[in-house]
Amino acid sequence: MSMRWFQSLRRSERDWRMCGRFRLTRSQKYLEEHFLAYGEVARPRYNIAPSQPVTTIRQDASKPVRTLSTMRWGLVPSWAKDMSMGYKTINARAETVATTASFREPFKSQRCLIPADGFYEWQRNGKGKQPYCFEVHDSEVFAFAGLWDKWKNPEGEIIESCTILTTTPNALLSDIHDRMPVILRADNYDLWLDPGFRNTGTVSAMLIPFDPTVMRRYPVSTRINSVENDDADCARPTQDEVSPTQARLF
Repeated sequence: MSMRWFQSLRRSERDWRMCGRFRLTRSQKYLEEHFLAYGEVARPRYNIAPSQPVTTIRQDASKPVRTLSTMRWGLVPSWAKDMSMGYKTINARAETVATTASFREPFKSQRCLIPADGFYEWQRNGKGKQPYCFEVHDSEVFAFAGLWDKWKNPEGEIIESCTILTTTPNALLSDIHDRMPVILRADNYDLWLDPGFRNTGTVSAMLIPFDPTVMRRYPVSTRINSVENDDADCARPTQDEVSPTQARLF
């Protein structure tokens, strides 16, 4: 990774505004069986950060076959001059994705799933920030709504990259962050993945906050702050927590 990337990451750690870290710890066999998709997956990770390889799921344009593949997190549009643009496009806002130059074409037909089993957000706590892990049910695998694109570098190499869509937070996140990643319902996977379905109004309706009653959150160690830490301790609860907001959900 470049020094530019680390400088950008340090700035973002001081001012978290988007979905910037997540976790995917399941095996390739599990992901294949769960999503009925086959191909290449990234290795299991506890602390996935922007610019790193992530596992994605796409559908073939000519037949309803799902493919697992690895892409760089941070979408580099096909028309970009260089890869540096990907540092600014790790997320796409649901409210503007259909009109933003970097995302409007991929939104029409280059949609993907980005599987995860947890993601992290930070809550300001005095002069510091407390990281939290968010899960669906009891660490169940879910899928972010994603977009992808391909870009050719000066050497002729094709780079495939992706972004995670974000929306307004649900009741479980609202006291921690003003955005949350879009988690798609499983019954929306087929239509979201279908590259032949280009009705952006219909797919836009899927980009809503996920049901907070089937989610949980808990505080984790600040080890997650460093991209160099990537082990089970990053996602281990530091204490049990039921926030006032969360208590009202159950």
